[in-house]
Amino acid sequence: MNTATTPPVAPDAAPTGWRYARINGSRNSLSEVHGTIPVPSGGTWLRRLLAFSGPGYMISVGYMDPGNWATDIAGGSQFGYTLLSVIMLSNLMAILLQALAARLGIATGRDLAQACRDNYPRPVGYALWVACELAIVACDLAEVIGTAIALKLLFGIPLVGGALVTALDAFLVLMLMNKGFRYLEAFIVALLVVIALCFLIQIVLAAPPVMAVLGGFVPSHEIVSNPAMLYIAIGIIGATVMPHNLYLHSSIVQTRDFDKTEDGRRHAIRWATVDSTIALMLALFVNGGILIVAAAVFHASGRTHVEDIEQAYALLSPLLGVGIASILFAIALLASGLNSTVTATLAGQIVMEGFLHIRLPHWMRRLVTRAIAIVPVVVVAALYGESGTAKLLILSQVVLSMQLPFAVIPLVQFVSDKKKMGSLAISKPVAALSWIVAAIILVLNVKLLIDTVTGIG
Repeated sequence: MNTATTPPVAPDAAPTGWRYARINGSRNSLSEVHGTIPVPSGGTWLRRLLAFSGPGYMISVGYMDPGNWATDIAGGSQFGYTLLSVIMLSNLMAILLQALAARLGIATGRDLAQACRDNYPRPVGYALWVACELAIVACDLAEVIGTAIALKLLFGIPLVGGALVTALDAFLVLMLMNKGFRYLEAFIVALLVVIALCFLIQIVLAAPPVMAVLGGFVPSHEIVSNPAMLYIAIGIIGATVMPHNLYLHSSIVQTRDFDKTEDGRRHAIRWATVDSTIALMLALFVNGGILIVAAAVFHASGRTHVEDIEQAYALLSPLLGVGIASILFAIALLASGLNSTVTATLAGQIVMEGFLHIRLPHWMRRLVTRAIAIVPVVVVAALYGESGTAKLLILSQVVLSMQLPFAVIPLVQFVSDKKKMGSLAISKPVAALSWIVAAIILVLNVKLLIDTVTGIG
């Protein structure tokens, strides 16, 4: 563990407006891979796009992790295609917020955790760190459950055993990081392709009515007026717009060795935004695909209370009449769980380093985080079985949603501030839109909290 302090030095950009000066360059976020990927100064647009491609796909993992499966399946089976509009709107919010996170990292040389530490009084920074750690644990909880369920479905490993096996992913992350960040990105992209292909085949097999699917993308007032639907809708938002992803993205965009001039930063922001937007459209397809399959297979056949991933697996092949449907479902789930463990590991490291200046070995940080998530899964699985873990999975997404304002509000505040961002601050119209998104998230979460306390949800 390294807790030594270093003398502050001037930041690379936006030298005024911060409560504390930027820390020494050796404290760069993910310093072992910081600026290790070269970016061509010229060449075709495709060459430059490929150089920046990678971080967007890594953060897109968080938008299609096992937590999304529970909420999307529940939403599709209960309410048909209605909540497709929520998936689309939350994805659009995600595109905006991730673009802001990339902008912050590129323009200031700080990730979101470092920016919070450098801007707020220490007690506020510690409170934000605790909130973010809770979000990471909630996310990890979903990954443990999803991976354990996939291992059970594919190989017959009991849930408790599968949850314990997930601890080994710490060594997978360590191996990939040692090979280089590009290897890590390639691993992520390969598994994303597997997930997308599995759901593409399932959608073709389910053959949903096109007009009904398109109609689901039109928002309905019932989403707000129906407490049960709103509960699932906020769970979808919590599973889609991931708090720790904002910290992650603001850091990993700095793995690119771009020109540190103002013009170089502008180009880097542009290409990083294109990268994340394309990747998040893939996430929209996967999330929409999960809900569409659930609506076309379960809701259409009267199975309106399918919330359990294992129940969905058991029903898919019989209802579709194709044996491979359930296998594809389980393979995609396992790929999703493996992918999510990698990005959550990095997010945990970034948050701990950024807020506390504490560095732990990757394997130790991952094992600590994973152990915190494994314990409740093992206990719930042992006491309540599959139904208990399904409810725990959905609850984890609601917890994630409750943490969102603590990441979104500081992010929007920073990128709107010209004293901190200089000429790279967002424009007033974009700032207004960003604050509207932050307000929507805050209002929905307050309503969810009231409904939960009063027993409506």
